[in-house]
Amino acid sequence: MSKRLPETTAHVRILRQSWQQGSIEGEVRANEYEWQFHWHFRRGLLNIQPSLGRALIKEPLGRFLEAKDYQLEPGGDYSFTIRAEL
Repeated sequence: MSKRLPETTAHVRILRQSWQQGSIEGEVRANEYEWQFHWHFRRGLLNIQPSLGRALIKEPLGRFLEAKDYQLEPGGDYSFTIRAEL
């Protein structure tokens, strides 16, 4: 019997987007955690607050943003799966 990896669904809401400044701002929730993020995609910087649990979300959120950047719109709600239990 193979053991399934734990999964957590993260929910992303895009609040602001500026192609001129090269940034996207939003919030992400996963289980009881909630963070605000500011992604400077031209510089490859992803800032996440608060710091509690940030290490758990930073890499999967960064991969999601890079994969979906041109599809993300302010006011949009998105989700992705994290292969971990948060």
